[in-house]
This record gives sequence, C-alpha cells and structure tokens, in this order.
Amino acid sequence: MTESTVNRHRVVVIGSGFGGLTAVQSLKHADVDITMVARTTTHLFQPLLYQVATGILSEGEIAPTTRLVLRKQQNVEVLLGDVVAIDLKNGTVTSKLMTMNTVIPFDSLIVAAGAQQSYFGNDHFATFAPGMKTIDDALELRGRILGAFEAAEVTKDPAERDRRLTFVVIGAGPTGVELAGQIAELAERTLAGAFRTIEPSDCRVILMDAAPAVLPPMGPKLGLKAQRRLESMGVEVQLNAMVTNVDYQGITIKAKDGTERRIECACKVWSAGVQASPLGKMIAEQTDGTETDRAGRVVVEPDLTVKGHPNVFVVGDLMAVPGVPGMAQGAIQGAKYATGLIKKSLKGQDDPGTRSPFKYFDKGSMATVSRFDAVAKVGKIEMSGFLAWLAWLFLHLVYLVGYKNRLSTVLAWLITFTGRSRGQMAITSQMIYARLAMDRVQAQQSEALQPAAEADQPRSSDSAGA
Repeated sequence: MTESTVNRHRVVVIGSGFGGLTAVQSLKHADVDITMVARTTTHLFQPLLYQVATGILSEGEIAPTTRLVLRKQQNVEVLLGDVVAIDLKNGTVTSKLMTMNTVIPFDSLIVAAGAQQSYFGNDHFATFAPGMKTIDDALELRGRILGAFEAAEVTKDPAERDRRLTFVVIGAGPTGVELAGQIAELAERTLAGAFRTIEPSDCRVILMDAAPAVLPPMGPKLGLKAQRRLESMGVEVQLNAMVTNVDYQGITIKAKDGTERRIECACKVWSAGVQASPLGKMIAEQTDGTETDRAGRVVVEPDLTVKGHPNVFVVGDLMAVPGVPGMAQGAIQGAKYATGLIKKSLKGQDDPGTRSPFKYFDKGSMATVSRFDAVAKVGKIEMSGFLAWLAWLFLHLVYLVGYKNRLSTVLAWLITFTGRSRGQMAITSQMIYARLAMDRVQAQQSEALQPAAEADQPRSSDSAGA
C-alpha cells in the first residue's frame, strides 16, 4: 500500500468472499486506505465446492489467492487473521494470527464475514458428517467419498460393503441436490470398470430433508423436476425425514409420524443449514436496539448499517434483509451499495438521515442436477433441462475470478461432461483425518492450559480486599 496521506479515510473490510472482495475492488479509485482482514488466504467460490469434492475441479480453480487478486490495487493491504474483537465506540478491529494481535483503526467498516455450517445445536454431528462451506470440507469429502469405494473393494463382509457403498446427503437445497447428482454420476460413469469386487454403480445415494420438497425456494414445479431427474439417476429422495443422530456407523431419522429408523452408511454429508458468523452477535451487542435473527444474522437498517453507527455496514450472509437470499448476488449488491455511500461521504454528499434504502435486484437462482440438466428460476421465468444447464455454466464462469481459472474450469468441464474421466481424483489420508486430528490436538491443548487459566483468575478473597 502507498503511504497514507494525513487524515485519509480508513476502510476496514472483514471477509474475502463475494461481499468483501467486491467492496475492496469497488473502492479501487477512491481516496481511501483499505485493510482487508480474513481468516483464509483465498477468495472462495462456494457454489462450486461440490465439484472439488467430486473430483471435477481443483481447489485452486475456485479459490484464487486474495493477495494476488488484489496486488495491483495500491490502496489496499490484506491481512490474514481471525477477527476477535470489534470496538464500534473506538472504531477498531482486532485480528489474531497465531499469537500475534493486530489492532486496525477504521473510519468506515464493512463486515462481510459470511456464514458457516449449522447443525441446529448438534455440533457433534460434524465429526461424522462434514459440511460444505470451506476448501477443507470439500477435500475431506472427496477423501471420504472415494475412500468409501476403496474400503468397499477390500471388505469381505457383505453388510459392511453395503454400508460403505451407502452415501447420504442431508439437505435438499442446491448444494445437496448438486452433490447427490454428482456422486451418482461419479459412480455410474467415472468409476465404471475400475474395481474388481464391487460395481460402483450399485452404490446407494440418498438425498434427504426434513422439508416436504426438494429445492423449496424454487417452487414446487422446479423442485419436482429436480427430484424426478435425481430419481431417474438412481438417487433415493427421502423427504419429511429429520436426522436426529449421526454416528460412525450411520444416521438415525425421525419420520413425520414420529417413528424412528436407521440407515447404516459410511459417508455422510451435511448441507442442511447455515449459521452466521459470531461477529454478528458481537456487533449487535454494542448497539442500542440492533438484533440478530435465529441464524445469527444482523437485522440491519434499510441502509445496511447498524443502529447508531452509519459508518458500519453489514453485507452478505451476515445481513438479514427481507427478500434477500444468502447468495452471491446479495453479497455483491450489498457491497456495491455500501461502498457507494462511502464514496458519497468522501465528497460530502452523504446524509445518513436521507439515504435511499438498499434495493435488491433478484437475478434468479439455479442448481445443476446432472450433466446437461439443471433448473433455473429468473423472476417468473422457470427453465429446466439443457438450456438451464447452459445458463448455469455461463453464470458460474462469469463470477469466477481470473481468466486462467475460467479457462481451466472450461477445460475441466469439457473433459468431465463429454467423457468419463475427472482430473482431480487423488486422495490422501490427511484429507480424511486431518480435521479430526486437529480437533483432538486443540482439545488436548485446552485441557493442558486450563490449570494455568484458572491460576490467573483472581481469588474471591483477593477481589474482596481490593
């Protein structure tokens, strides 16, 4: 970053997703100094994570390094770290990387911290059913999916072989539909003839949801078309089925009538819900009257700010605005709106009391079901089949960052969809076990540090005598 001029406006952007990156790039020519702080080094294109998990794309194609994307923008610095504190009164953000804390002052703040997987209070499910929100998730799932076929090839027990060849995707939203379809295609096309004691196409792929329909936001017509297409591929769609327990051996489901049953399965994927970043609660607690919804999203003002702080904007999956879905377009449009107000304030043209409210333009939603087949809804227009699939391809290419990534993605799609092979089929034990090992190490460290933490706490007698 170039040396700051005296009293130059300081903008801090939290998050490197669609909202964060759009905000930074929108301020490229503004007379501001920008600090982007994020917990990852990449800008992740989440809608294509399932293709990393199923061997179509590499993680680098959907997650370019943020620092390299922004290296030509001289008014921005990029910092890696977890935001551990936001002080609205004093205008600072504190981030932590390992043992190093960095305090970053701001004049304007844009919080685009996004959301994480929600297990609806059952976080222990994550041990056996990873979500689909990060690169780590996608790589772990690739290891688990392909590893299940490898284990089925080795086992001599028919019941265990059936368990290994049963894949359950929990959540019938776009991610769940896309992932279930790709697991079925992976088994039917790519892995055909590659094993000797099993037939991969004999695997059982189950898509389930507690809701009564597939793809509820797209309406009953498109949801039913997606369901029928999945079923024609051999995917079992089980609706009105609530998962009540997940363990190593399988899952327990409660039906609408209250009866419970078990499905023995080795590979489970959770795509049933999202929970906003805890930063939303941190911000709301520092304002008078700002609330968060059940998912932890901040109920923002019409101008996407929080009460009493017209310089603090919340965008993307962290904002709760009626009619705005948790999709890339909501984050992009929110970021552009917020940076537009910042630019006006630099010119002395912004009056917080008379700001025009944020208006979301719905560009539609879509989901791919299989190769050559997708569903899409744009306003009142509904499409399905090959044309919807082409529209899906084009839209996702547009939002990928970098020409090189777009070109390599097109080549990977050409190889996968017109042939049988996939370019990213390598797996390692680290993919499968690294997260579990890290959880154990962190738990051990917490236990080891607990006595020291308790020793640092003041005794009641000391406090009374103070």
